[in-house]
Formats: sequence, C-alpha cells, structure tokens
Amino acid sequence: MKIATLVARLLLGLIFVVFGLNGFLNFLSMGPMPTGLAGQFVGALVLSHYFWVVAALQIAGGALLLANRFVPLALVLLGPVIVNVICYHVFLNPSGAVPAAVVTVLWLIVFYGKRQYFSGIFVQRT
Repeated sequence: MKIATLVARLLLGLIFVVFGLNGFLNFLSMGPMPTGLAGQFVGALVLSHYFWVVAALQIAGGALLLANRFVPLALVLLGPVIVNVICYHVFLNPSGAVPAAVVTVLWLIVFYGKRQYFSGIFVQRT
C-alpha cells in the first residue's frame, strides 16, 4: 500500500503542477471553448480572474505533494478543486469525466494513506 500511495501522490502532484502552470503559461492546447452553459462557466472563470486563483491552488497543492511536505494540507487545498472539476464534468461537460475520475481515485488513495491526520474531523462530539 505504501508504494501505491507514493505513486498516487507523485502522479497527483505532477498532474496538478502541470495543469496549474498551464493556467498561467498556456503551454497545453485545451481545444476549443465549450459551447452552451459550460462555455459560459469557463468564460466567467477567465473573465473574473478566478481561474488564476484555482491555478495557483493547483500549483501549491501539487508542489506540496511532489515535495512530500504538508501532504494533508495539500489534500485539503486540492479537495475542493477536485469537487469542482467533477461537478463541472458531471453537470456541464461530460467529455472529461474519465480524467476527473482518475484524479479523484488518486486523491482518495493518498487520502487513505494519510487518514490518521484527518481522524479528528470524523469523531462525533457530544
């Protein structure tokens, strides 16, 4: 399980660093802008510069994962980004749902390896 967690952590970190940097440097072709509501959503993210905030969070979380430092913090930073990616692909643009599912599985593997750091939030208080 340690090797699976290591591989998942490195892959997840690499994915988020590359796609986060792409948000600033545009070195990967993302294809044409989606049409309809999905295009409007992406347009709003770009025009409001909120997309840069998401890209910065991706770079920060991915770098922490690659450096193996503050991994629980990296998971906390990347969790909401992954939820938004999944929701975007489920509700607006199903074409990228498979890579989103792969990223989710990688995140869950890393989370499982670091579950002891999150045990306090799953305890019911009376």
